[in-house]
Amino acid sequence: MSCEPATESPLETLASWLEEARHANVRDPEAMALATVGNDGSPSVRIVLCRGIDAEGVVFYTNYASRKGKELAANPRAAIVFHWAALGRQVRLEGLAARVSAAESDAYFHSRPRGSQLAACVSPQSQPIDDLAHLEESKSRLEVALGDREVARPAVWGGYRLRAQAVELWIAGRDRLHRRVRYDRDLESGAWARGQLLAP
Repeated sequence: MSCEPATESPLETLASWLEEARHANVRDPEAMALATVGNDGSPSVRIVLCRGIDAEGVVFYTNYASRKGKELAANPRAAIVFHWAALGRQVRLEGLAARVSAAESDAYFHSRPRGSQLAACVSPQSQPIDDLAHLEESKSRLEVALGDREVARPAVWGGYRLRAQAVELWIAGRDRLHRRVRYDRDLESGAWARGQLLAP
């Protein structure tokens, strides 16, 4: 199996691999590990869901006041890893994260199930709470108050796009001779340098 992309952009290869993972019925194919860094230099990592891949990078959504949101506000440098064990593939990305437009966040927010929209409105993500029942009650009260009206996206909730500056494609090989190819983007032109094969 070749690790070389069909085009000059490794992000197009990533999008193709993600689609193949979906068709292969890989569980949670959009799941990816997102690593950020705190003010004290401590790393933090969690699983989030990929909600878009374009020519710039990868899009995900969260609460801006969450730990990852606060860390990205202080230091936009971040890294992402996709791992599809069943396909023997992994993709690593490094770059800078920035908020997507309000219109883009609105569009995605309103594509979510209504229950998820309501939960986003009442959940102070990453903050201490007394118990989950309090949030359930707040969600139920909001649902009754809104009736059939549209749920407004909270200003504190929205998307980020990690503009990839480096991408590494990985394919599992026999006897642990895995194939690793790294691509680096020229920050001025936006062009990708030809992939460099790395030792496994």
